[in-house]
Amino acid sequence: MVLDPLRHLTEDLAALERSDLLRDPSNAPPPPGALVLCSNDYLGYASLPWGAVDAAVAGGAGASRLVSGNHATHLEAERAIADWLGTEAALLFSSGYAANVGLLSSLPGPGDVIISDALNHASIIDGCRLSRAAVVVVPHLNLEAVETALRNAGSSRRRWVVTEAIFSMDGDRPDLHALRSLCDAHDAALLVDEAHALGVVGPAGAGLCAHQGVRADVRIGTLGKALGLHGAFVAGSTALRTWLWNRARSFVFSTGISPFLASAVVDRVGRAAADDAGRRRLHATYDQLRDGLRKLGAPIPVTSNAPILPWLLDTPGAAVALSRRLAAASILVQPIRPPTVPQGSSRLRITATACHTSQAIEHALHVFGGLLR
Repeated sequence: MVLDPLRHLTEDLAALERSDLLRDPSNAPPPPGALVLCSNDYLGYASLPWGAVDAAVAGGAGASRLVSGNHATHLEAERAIADWLGTEAALLFSSGYAANVGLLSSLPGPGDVIISDALNHASIIDGCRLSRAAVVVVPHLNLEAVETALRNAGSSRRRWVVTEAIFSMDGDRPDLHALRSLCDAHDAALLVDEAHALGVVGPAGAGLCAHQGVRADVRIGTLGKALGLHGAFVAGSTALRTWLWNRARSFVFSTGISPFLASAVVDRVGRAAADDAGRRRLHATYDQLRDGLRKLGAPIPVTSNAPILPWLLDTPGAAVALSRRLAAASILVQPIRPPTVPQGSSRLRITATACHTSQAIEHALHVFGGLLR
């Protein structure tokens, strides 16, 4: 008899299903007419055409950019990103996950200490693990814990503090001024993942660092949220870009992103930088949604101050059940459960975009109110 070496998967999947933690890989697209309140398409650009297809950029990169996959449009996109953020340089990656893993596995190293917020994204966590540096996980947004960790790391080779700008599951923000001061006092570098802040806050939508007037040593951003494309980048000094070009394995050993995508980045960066009207619509929409949910008694944390509004629930099953009831009313909000969020913090992650009309938000609040009653 030949045994199936993967036979345990059936039992393990059944255990996930019994715990209301099973994700369905056959998730269907939203039905026509559904109100989607779980998208990261903050400015509504995802439905825009990428532009005319130039024969020179219509194909793929063909190879890693270190081999023969480096195209002029890559350099133009990186220059546009760097100019937008006010950095010397930027480097494109295939995804936000690849950017954080490549950055954190190649920049810190043995003998270093990374101080990481407890609610940082999984890509940051995995990059920290691959770095071979010592990792100190500090309680969420706890500046005293960061200071203590930096003080204790005084004899380490180098010190790194990494945080999200807008936390992807809670919609809250760090005090970057305080973190910068702590880093300066302890000769540490500050790394800020701006994935959910770019296009959303700051002058010209340049993110939370720009909004708070803080210089980060490294900034990470994605192209698949407010810019409505896909891919990501790391921005900072020219030396940082050159180091990542040489040592970030997720960059070095990956085919370059499509030159066509890179050419679209230039357009989207310019569009987002000029789109103050879109940001005003976005802010008005999430203010309306947040205030309406709180008036209904939904448990939205008071610290949530972004298009991301977590409706905290007691159990994974409660999150799944509420999501299904909303779907029956043609409102799409996916349940978020462990291990994406910590145990005991399952939720609906509700998001607003600039495309949602006031009438659509009122309709959604009416449906939410009926479910709460």
